[in-house]
Amino acid sequence: MHILDGKLISQKILNDTKGEISKLKKQGIIPKLAVVLVGEHKPSQTYVRKKQQAAENIGMNFELHKFHAKIGKNELIKKIIKIQQDKKLNGLIVQLPLPEPLFTTEVLNAIKPELDVDCMTDINLGKLVMKTNTITPPTPEAVCAILKEIDVDIRGKNVAIIGAGALVGKPLSIVLLNKEATVTTANFFTKNLKKICLSADIIVSAVGKKDLIRGNMIKKGAIVIDTGISFVKGKMYGDVNFNEALKKASYITPVPGGVGPITVALLLKNVAIHAKKYRT
Repeated sequence: MHILDGKLISQKILNDTKGEISKLKKQGIIPKLAVVLVGEHKPSQTYVRKKQQAAENIGMNFELHKFHAKIGKNELIKKIIKIQQDKKLNGLIVQLPLPEPLFTTEVLNAIKPELDVDCMTDINLGKLVMKTNTITPPTPEAVCAILKEIDVDIRGKNVAIIGAGALVGKPLSIVLLNKEATVTTANFFTKNLKKICLSADIIVSAVGKKDLIRGNMIKKGAIVIDTGISFVKGKMYGDVNFNEALKKASYITPVPGGVGPITVALLLKNVAIHAKKYRT
């Protein structure tokens, strides 16, 4: 059994991206990421801070736009459109989750596709389906980076994706299908979740519910990648009962310190890719 260190994998990606940024700076381009943060959601504030630190560490410009939780949908869209008038911008993300009434496709589609480094717009998701994408959503790409790190050929592998959300589950299923994996995606209404997990060579959980995946749901030697995050009494947990899974899995990602740092690194890599593609 191996515990996968996300910080080590992320550092390699950040080092490569730092090198790309150095080359772009010689052409007078400093990649710039803007983040829209709505409300006072504590985990989101933490994630944004980590993105800012990582960006600044590799020489990327970072700009945070904070708005009150009670901002209206149309007002938020206007703000997003205004932010994008900055000609030096190469990436813009809306930090999720948004307060419930604002979590709409109109808000996400207000981001220009060439600035959409989270791949949340209809256009960029469509490109993902058709395999014409230049970049991949950061968390699904982080899962692929982990599998590449441990030298797993996923063609024909049975993959169970638990959770069908817009940030991880849905795009990841597309990415893995494009790589010729055999994918089962489970959602809130899925029956026999244990049976699905036990038949999987690779389990990726993306729900945000502590202890959703127990040791008796994992077949011996399976790879377990935990992208779920929840907070219980101020402590961060993944979806997988880590201690139970340790006894069964061949590889497992911890929470924190697993998928998260890699996701941040790949987000910044996407900004650098866009800077190169749309500004050079």
